[in-house]
Amino acid sequence: MGTVISLTFADSPAAGQETQDELAAATDVVERLFRELDETFSLYRPASEASRLARGELTLRSASPEMRARYAEAHEWRLLTGGAFSPERPDGVLDLSGLIKGHAIREAGRSLLALGRRDWCLNAGGDILVSGSPVPGSGAAWKAGIVDPADRHALIGGYALGGVEGHAALATSGSAERGEHIWRVDGGSDFVQVTVAAADVVTADILATAIVSGGMPMLNLATDQWDVAVLAVHADGSLLATPAFRR
Repeated sequence: MGTVISLTFADSPAAGQETQDELAAATDVVERLFRELDETFSLYRPASEASRLARGELTLRSASPEMRARYAEAHEWRLLTGGAFSPERPDGVLDLSGLIKGHAIREAGRSLLALGRRDWCLNAGGDILVSGSPVPGSGAAWKAGIVDPADRHALIGGYALGGVEGHAALATSGSAERGEHIWRVDGGSDFVQVTVAAADVVTADILATAIVSGGMPMLNLATDQWDVAVLAVHADGSLLATPAFRR
């Protein structure tokens, strides 16, 4: 997916009883899941199903169940966001990349829980999903930093994830890391970066992208309709933080 993925397991009093093989097996499951989704959905892979759809060699009706399911999910988000998020590029090509990374993180998290792993932090290109605590049993939160879009070596803030009642996911969208790759709604948005914290990573990821695209109207819709916290960076460098984020 053109991004770095990191998986951190919490220190545990029982860690000495765990074998490296068990940790490696959990890591392998996550790696395999990301690789398989990339092989299906990447438009940078000429042989992928997504590329075959883009070239017209395959129709959505004849696509795999996984492709159709993710398209249906992305289309539902288009309706929920009033078009601020879209599964199609302006040229009409189906591009599910705005959903697939969040979906991959979500599925990886489910796999880790199914393997009995309860305390971990999964970070894929700055989109983060956590479970449990960095100190198992303590209720302590994981701490996530938010990068300054004007200086990738600096932070503009942080957010506590997990813990007793905190959001479990944090996602950031914008033009600073990958250039101008988000299609903006007519009327424009001057947000260069938006970070959203939510209960699940797909909601966080989709809404971060939608707010960059749709600007203040979409930010207001997001905070009205979902339990989220938002930090937005304007083009002039000024910050807008919702009350939930400031708390």
